[in-house]
Amino acid sequence: MQEKAYKLLAMQEKISNNAAKDLIDKGCVFAMGKKVVIARALMSSKTRFVVQKIKKAKMLFEDDKIIALNKPYGEISENLENVFGAKLINRLDKETSGVLLLSKDEEFRLKCIQEYKKQNVYKSYLAIVDGVIAEELEICEKITTIKNKSGAFSKIDKFGLEAHTQIVPLMVNAKKTLIKAVIKTGRTHQIRVHLNHIKHGIIGDEKYAKISSSRMYLHSYETHIFDYQFKALLDESFNAYGFEIKNLNF
Repeated sequence: MQEKAYKLLAMQEKISNNAAKDLIDKGCVFAMGKKVVIARALMSSKTRFVVQKIKKAKMLFEDDKIIALNKPYGEISENLENVFGAKLINRLDKETSGVLLLSKDEEFRLKCIQEYKKQNVYKSYLAIVDGVIAEELEICEKITTIKNKSGAFSKIDKFGLEAHTQIVPLMVNAKKTLIKAVIKTGRTHQIRVHLNHIKHGIIGDEKYAKISSSRMYLHSYETHIFDYQFKALLDESFNAYGFEIKNLNF
């Protein structure tokens, strides 16, 4: 006998169907060692699910204008507006962790958004990618983004928007590389698309690299805007694949 995944999960966890769908959509549900990615997928009624709990966002900094958070993997950026009573300056995909900015001052928020548009904001990310990257490189491939009801999808396109990503290898282990990516532009899914294009997809990026894992190993590490400089250290999940990264600064 088969049933929709979210209904089976709701029965197992004794939660509502909507809560079960939300957990699956956030990428927190696993069955038989694989992430459940489609809430309505038909699965055996005997399936047992493992639910990965989403951590709470950590406050990095707060003053009368800005709040800087370390967003956990799986959390939807927009949900944090209600939690902290402030509006988003930038956003991260739910699969991405790290520095997220909100503002309590609308005039200041709009100024920040203009800084992003003018490409005046320094942004670096850390990621674990497939394969060995031995030296620094810069990817300058134009990107086009298509948005529809199912979300956004980006691709390399010579008629697209300029996109620049600088890649710095930090550690190599078991044919995986921990890299730092500095983006001079901010196209949708830019780092994921660029890395997949050079055949070094991000571990856990199921949309572009088609690599399954317990999470997507992409983390917004540093953001500098105006006189503010924020840094979100990696959590223990990045110790996967043999990388000892706890409290390291790059």
